Amino acid sequence: MQFQQLQYFVAVAETRHFTRAAELVHVAQPSLSQQIRALERELGADLFLRARGNISLTDAGEALLPLARRILADADTARQEVHELAQLRRGRLRLGATPSLCTGLLPDVLREFHERYPGIRLMIEESGSHDLVRELARGALDLALIVLPLPTPSPALTTVEVLREDLVVVSSPDAPAPGRGGRVRIADLEGERLVMFRHGYDLRELTVAACRAEGFEPEFAVEGGEMDAVLGFVRAGLGVAVVPHMVAERAGGLRVTPLARPGLHRAIALAHRSDVAPPRAARELQRMLLL
Repeated sequence: MQFQQLQYFVAVAETRHFTRAAELVHVAQPSLSQQIRALERELGADLFLRARGNISLTDAGEALLPLARRILADADTARQEVHELAQLRRGRLRLGATPSLCTGLLPDVLREFHERYPGIRLMIEESGSHDLVRELARGALDLALIVLPLPTPSPALTTVEVLREDLVVVSSPDAPAPGRGGRVRIADLEGERLVMFRHGYDLRELTVAACRAEGFEPEFAVEGGEMDAVLGFVRAGLGVAVVPHMVAERAGGLRVTPLARPGLHRAIALAHRSDVAPPRAARELQRMLLL
């Protein structure tokens, strides 16, 4: 029994016509008929009742049809799996992430991914969540790590929460410690000079909203920086900043003080377009991030 014979058999069974079946599988009709007869000889049973203008399945044909479809489907699945495995040996992965995640979460994950799949070229887009969502929508990214909640939920995106992260206060070891008792309340930031991120940064909006909820407007010593610049300004003693715990752990030369309960937190999610399945490399990175 040959794989090709099963293809021809299923085509005839579905079209109930030898000529249309031959067109469907792109083969001459006499060749298709010959292969069907060879299959019937091998099985020792007729598969079709042939009458002028009427092709129907015999009992043997009815019994073979679901088995043949399953064999063909399994073969197609095997072909797709092998193709996707080949994709993991070469290709590209376009990943977006916020600057704080590029600094805190991604280095270790991308190192492991690169060790497993050195043939995949990693292309990183570093930007705020709002910009990354736009890049996803226009197809410029395969995946993006964004901060939830989005100001405007997008039904075109599928998001899966990866982690929840505490925010902490960082300051220069040479400056007086903020807060008291080894913790900082949001109210303690009133009167502190903050080193603040640029507009559009999720951390800026979260920090400013928390201060306003406590009834005061935060005072900025410096504003407009990206993550590395903000950490550098704090290290130089220009002020304090509210940053993710993972970033603070990696940053040297800073005092790290936790926020008093209830504190501030953020949810990190992996997002991709709902209408397009991510490529195999993107799905593998997603699996690693969700472990």
